[in-house]
Amino acid sequence: MFSKEVYIERRRKLLAKMASVLDEGKRGIALFIGNVEAPAQYKDNCYNFRQDSSWLYYFGLDAPRYAAVLDFDSGEEVIFADDVEIGDIIWMGPQPSIQSLAESVGVKKSAPYAALDGVVKKALALGRKVHFLPPSRYYNTMKLASLTGWSNEEVSKNAPEGKASLELVKAVISMRLVKEDCEIEELDKVGDIGYEMHTVARNNIVPGVIEQEIVGKMEGLTLSKGWGVSFPTILTQHGETLHNHYHDKLIEPGNLMVIDAGAESNMHYASDNTRTYPTSGKYSSRQADVYNIVLECNDFAFSMVRPGITYREVHIATSRVMLERLKALDIVRGDLDSMVEEGIAGLFMPHGLGHNMGLDVHDMEDFGEDLVGYDDDQRRADKLGLGNLRMARRLKPGYVITDEPGIYFIPALIEKWKKEGTGKGFVNYDKLLTYYDFGGIRIEDDVLVTPTGARRLGSKRLPATVREIEELMRRQ
Repeated sequence: MFSKEVYIERRRKLLAKMASVLDEGKRGIALFIGNVEAPAQYKDNCYNFRQDSSWLYYFGLDAPRYAAVLDFDSGEEVIFADDVEIGDIIWMGPQPSIQSLAESVGVKKSAPYAALDGVVKKALALGRKVHFLPPSRYYNTMKLASLTGWSNEEVSKNAPEGKASLELVKAVISMRLVKEDCEIEELDKVGDIGYEMHTVARNNIVPGVIEQEIVGKMEGLTLSKGWGVSFPTILTQHGETLHNHYHDKLIEPGNLMVIDAGAESNMHYASDNTRTYPTSGKYSSRQADVYNIVLECNDFAFSMVRPGITYREVHIATSRVMLERLKALDIVRGDLDSMVEEGIAGLFMPHGLGHNMGLDVHDMEDFGEDLVGYDDDQRRADKLGLGNLRMARRLKPGYVITDEPGIYFIPALIEKWKKEGTGKGFVNYDKLLTYYDFGGIRIEDDVLVTPTGARRLGSKRLPATVREIEELMRRQ
């Protein structure tokens, strides 16, 4: 955990933010439900426990079956959890009291977990507003439904469609988007674990090896250095499939291997990097041509990141660079501005340039992508590519975002556009026929917005140039 002063100050800021948007005396209470253990096969054999990220942010206690109430009118804070009994001690050993744990994060009052029901029901009976965040776990959904009397559907929907508090969601987003110094330090640490993770992967790419062996070595390192992986590892020789989680193929020479993987620290902060390697240790000339376009786009996007610019602007400008370079390869033709306006880049990069990152690898997207990634004056586009941009906001110091351009040759998508006449006059479909067996390339770095620009997280950047990668793979 961070020091208790960190959590005290976060809750103080939350109270102040809610006071600024709610009428005095009618602010109600905030209800935070921590995660519980989830059985894998039977009750006592559970999946690896992962605490709710917003609970961690405000209360820090990384153990199951906790809840808390913040009273926005009185300022009172209560943590609800149960002290261990002798049966627990036999299996777990002596444990700190809930009261002492509450005090370790600056909360003076604690109560048994079952007492939460009465507190919430009393608030509702008095006509007080009960604020909560949309839950991502089934237990939390059912618990909230039981406490409030609303249906599972009503409590699970994102604000404003469901019963979750839009005011609370916006307040939490505004706080968690801007990373504190202690968080940035943690993100740098996990960035270094991610660096080691990807180094292990690159050093083990050998034709004839099964992909699973590499994944196991990567993920083993994250468990030896931190909590584990921040999301299921993507390691594939079919990079044109953006989220390919199957690792049963033998590595074949001449392919491109996309490795999109991240580590999670013991404090649960995430890294998320992607590199694309030649399975033979050397890129073909055609592979190198496309790779260098993606790398140029990655570097160009990074150079644009600074406070005040929107990430939507960065995405659009980067798409223009991509199309300009693809035009030089005669893959697309015509006026660049018109191609950008028509969304032609979406054929080659159907995803957005990046997303927010922090305690979650796609930070807070369980609250709703548009609430997290878009300012109030922004609207999501309807074109492929730009329409899938998860983070479009005007950048501020302390924001942490990914910079992950890619170029993919997806035969099914190309055929669909060709059949529908999409991109007619801009896309050289005859030339694209020769790329149907190419695969895809993605290059991703984690970026902190600073007061004067940006820097990449971690103590050093993963090798990214063709020369660097080929030299390192030659030595292994």
